[in-house]
Amino acid sequence: MTGNVYTVSQINSYIHAMFEADGRLRSVSVKGELSNVKYHWSGHIYFTLKDASGALKAVMFKSAAQTLKTKLSDGMEVVIGGSISTYERDGCYQLYANTVEVGGEGALFEKYERLRKELEEMGMFDPAYKREIPAYVRTLGVVTAPTGAAVRDIIDVSKRRFPYIRIVLYPAKVQGEGAAESICHGIRLLDEYGVDCMIVGRGGGSIEDLWAFNEEAVARAIFECNTPVISAVGHETDTTIADWVADMRAPTPSAGAEIAVFDYSSFLGQCEYEKDRLGRAMGTSLLRAKNSLIRLEGRLGKKSPASGIKEKNMRLISDTERLERAMKDLLAKTRQMEESLSSRIDGAMDLSLRTAKHSIALYAARLEGLSPLKKLSQGYSVATEKSGRVIKSVEQVKAGDDISVNLKDGAVLARVTEVTPK
Repeated sequence: MTGNVYTVSQINSYIHAMFEADGRLRSVSVKGELSNVKYHWSGHIYFTLKDASGALKAVMFKSAAQTLKTKLSDGMEVVIGGSISTYERDGCYQLYANTVEVGGEGALFEKYERLRKELEEMGMFDPAYKREIPAYVRTLGVVTAPTGAAVRDIIDVSKRRFPYIRIVLYPAKVQGEGAAESICHGIRLLDEYGVDCMIVGRGGGSIEDLWAFNEEAVARAIFECNTPVISAVGHETDTTIADWVADMRAPTPSAGAEIAVFDYSSFLGQCEYEKDRLGRAMGTSLLRAKNSLIRLEGRLGKKSPASGIKEKNMRLISDTERLERAMKDLLAKTRQMEESLSSRIDGAMDLSLRTAKHSIALYAARLEGLSPLKKLSQGYSVATEKSGRVIKSVEQVKAGDDISVNLKDGAVLARVTEVTPK
């Protein structure tokens, strides 16, 4: 080995100084598509900016993130303003973002939305097609990668909840070329095998990592599957087409196992509780029956069966005679009530008729006294204008007007020659 020997920290510090010395990297604008966006609890935002042939890690610190008016998400096409520098501890360079201009949806996100709307219009997300997850799953099918945290979480949670469960794993390719075909094949194979329920999923990742679960072929394989399917893709914030079409969505693979597999220990505890409750109820019921039997035995010992039967017969005869007398009295009272009621009704009807006739006669006499024809027959007349309006005042007519004078047996047409007020 020749030349100087440097430490890792020295090399990282030197490269950092080179970046800082390049004025072009202090203020740059970079256009690309957001991927793997993560909001940290501290307020910082970590993401990757990518295009068709490259990717650039980036971070936006809390002070700059607070000025954002739009929430960043995977698939957005943006223009990032900031600087390029290195993080000396890790020896990695990245984009330190200060501003974000949203330029539109990225290609993958646009493709995702287009397929989601198309499948929704076809009815593949309709709740009417959703099947219920069986309450007691004995054979669980799993379509995921054979290695990684997802399959370990599913197995660990399932075995913990139900130690006797049988898990059938199809080792699918869940990322990259051929992943969609592998997932579809696993779904169809486990469906034909006859598992009780199926979990299809993988761990978290960027939108590109999860893209196999956004393929139409995977969506159709889940929709056509006869076995209830739980989609468990990525983390809680990740939503794929598989989540929409599956019978149930789980936020994580371990949550999918929680949904699919019933808790055997809790079931045993419930059984013990019900067993104790049933035992206590049976003991109480038996004690009551025993006490009742003791009381009945005491009564039976004090009374002879023959004496009891004779007493019941005498009571029956007495009750029968009393019932017959009561029936006769009731019938007699009913006939008396009928006769009395009939007499009252006849008297009331006669009185009502007489009263009505008298009232009608009085009303007829009043009407006759108020009749206009009655007044006309007594020598009075009624004068009206040509329009038929009754003349009540001399101010209604003038000399030369034609009027009509109505008498009891006709009308006289006349012309006013003079008007003489009082």
